[in-house]
Amino acid sequence: MSKSIYSREYKEIISRLKKARIEAGLSQQAVAEKLNKPQSYVSKIESAERRLDVEEMRKLIKIYNKPIDYFLK
Repeated sequence: MSKSIYSREYKEIISRLKKARIEAGLSQQAVAEKLNKPQSYVSKIESAERRLDVEEMRKLIKIYNKPIDYFLK
């Protein structure tokens, strides 16, 4: 059985990012365009195929217009 390299807490942050995007009424494509990235970039973050760094998190928080504590509960 394979183990995830990501903690439960990290997975919760990623889940909240996806929820925030949906609450903002944005598609992955729309977010990607705001970041000047391909849609697959957002998809890989949301599916935990790509590790999210602090700078990316900052940009997404701004796009989703949510406070940091929304993601770090």
